[in-house]
Amino acid sequence: MAHPRMYDDSNAVIKRLREVCLALPEAFEKEAWGECTFRVTGGSMFAMTDNNHHNSGHVAVWVKAPPMVQEILVKSDRGRFFVPPYVGPKGWVGVRLDDQANWDEVAGILKDGYLMSAPKKLGGRVPSAMDQAASMSEMATKGRSTSPSKMMPASKVNARIGTESRSRKTAVIRHNEVR
Repeated sequence: MAHPRMYDDSNAVIKRLREVCLALPEAFEKEAWGECTFRVTGGSMFAMTDNNHHNSGHVAVWVKAPPMVQEILVKSDRGRFFVPPYVGPKGWVGVRLDDQANWDEVAGILKDGYLMSAPKKLGGRVPSAMDQAASMSEMATKGRSTSPSKMMPASKVNARIGTESRSRKTAVIRHNEVR
């Protein structure tokens, strides 16, 4: 049996959400489970409306999120962000959409979800700002734990990487040797 439609096309919040999602390259809408879902051609679903879904008491959007983003957002403001049912254990984040919604912030969260779902030809799986920050933190930690004596000499690295971008890569290696 099909789910009953949970949303009203005339709702201003749904219209705004649709506008943001469908502005992304090759994004499209498909009704599923009685809600609007937003997907990308050749990829997967990146967002789903929550229009009092299972009597949740709110209008919201569930968005695919990079690792740790759900935890960070929910801990920062439980009034706006929540762990949604079904997809929450997979890292998705719920964003309440009301009169106070910061649509620039919502658009950024939706873009991250879209990038995680989009095929590579559309620029998908491009690291979000959160992924880049985590990567930089990881690099800093690794840099402190690697002693210069354990690093490969620049001459051996250059022999392995060939001549392309040698000066840039040598500069990076020399920077690491200084540590």
